[in-house]
Amino acid sequence: QLQLVESGGGLVQPGGSLRLSCAASGFSLRSYSVSWIRQAPGKEREGVSCLSVGGVGADYADSVMGRFTISRDDANNAVYLEMGNLKPEEKATYYCAARWEQGRPGCARGLDKGDYTAWGQGAQVTGSS
Repeated sequence: QLQLVESGGGLVQPGGSLRLSCAASGFSLRSYSVSWIRQAPGKEREGVSCLSVGGVGADYADSVMGRFTISRDDANNAVYLEMGNLKPEEKATYYCAARWEQGRPGCARGLDKGDYTAWGQGAQVTGSS
C-alpha cells in the first residue's frame, strides 16, 4: 500500500519558520516526483512546490519563492519542506504528494488526489488566536 505521512506542523507566529517532513512507505521515492500542496480554510488548494526525480529540478509558487525550500532524501524515503518568514495567510493544511514519472524529469502540477500516485493526510500549520 502506497502511503505518505506528513509531520512537523504546528503553531507559528507571522514571520516564524517550520520544517515539514513527509515519510513514504510501501514504495521507493526514487522514481517519483514529489510535491507539496496546501489548502487554507475557506480557500482553494494551491500548489506550493515540486521536486523532480533525482532532485534535478525544483519549482515553487511565486508567493513562496525565496522563502520555502523543498528537498528529498531518497535513501531515507523522505521529503521535506522548509518554510521561512511565514505569512498569516499561509496557515493551512499542507499535503505531501508523489507521482511516478517513468524517468521523466518533470513533476506533477495537479491539485487533485487523482493526479498523484500517493497523497498524504496533511499537516496543519496554524496560528494563535
